[in-house]
Amino acid sequence: MLDKYNRQINYLRISVTDRCNLRCQYCMPAEGVQLLPHNEILSFDEIVDFVKVASSFGVNKVRITGGEPLVRKGIVDLVSMISNVEGIEDLSMTTNGILLDKFAKDLKNAGLKRVNISLDAINPERFAEITRGGDIQKVFDGIKSAQENGLTPIKINCVIYNKIKSQDAIEVEQFCKENNLQIRFIHVMNLAKGEFSMVEGGEGGNCKICNRLRLTSNGMLRPCLFSDKTFSVRELGAEEAIDQAIGNKPKCGTASVNSSFYNIGG
Repeated sequence: MLDKYNRQINYLRISVTDRCNLRCQYCMPAEGVQLLPHNEILSFDEIVDFVKVASSFGVNKVRITGGEPLVRKGIVDLVSMISNVEGIEDLSMTTNGILLDKFAKDLKNAGLKRVNISLDAINPERFAEITRGGDIQKVFDGIKSAQENGLTPIKINCVIYNKIKSQDAIEVEQFCKENNLQIRFIHVMNLAKGEFSMVEGGEGGNCKICNRLRLTSNGMLRPCLFSDKTFSVRELGAEEAIDQAIGNKPKCGTASVNSSFYNIGG
């Protein structure tokens, strides 16, 4: 599945919920956000039906995101359903790790391959400050459980605010070295202003090789994180939505004033 810039589109990121159990400073306001009504959220059957069509178009890599995907009721069942779709070779998840200790074994058994875990500080007080109340020990427990159950390689996503790494980022990097974790530094982004850069240690932010589409929790297919173009899979149907998303995938991201990270999944 090639776009008009000859990029092979084979990667689908699926936001399964706009809800989260943390309130990270760079992601959402302290008072929270207006959540989508439950009836607007895609059902598991709708998600899986879309994945089947996407797979027929050449998508073979799927990442489950949120919000925080582990707060979605029945998430293990959804992982199992997606993992059984013919053609899906790589199924992963991005999580804040707070609930991972509880779910790691079942997720692995359901077919999840690996996880990315958001972690911006190792110091308990700093972590609680950044996440507005998060318990770092739960993340440590989640990482250990993911390692024990083979959800590897584990990649740690660490947000940084400038080119010079903060003490928090340095400590996260050292923690990763000591615990056989892969570190990825993500420079803080601004959707509305179109401010983004390449991920250090990853491929995100490199528009020249972008291979992904994004499906929001309410069924809008986005060809680019930094664009307001969306195509409703409910109104258009999966095939037409994919056709239009591929046809309208921009050469490079610009800006998105009608969206937020918490409901797209980054």
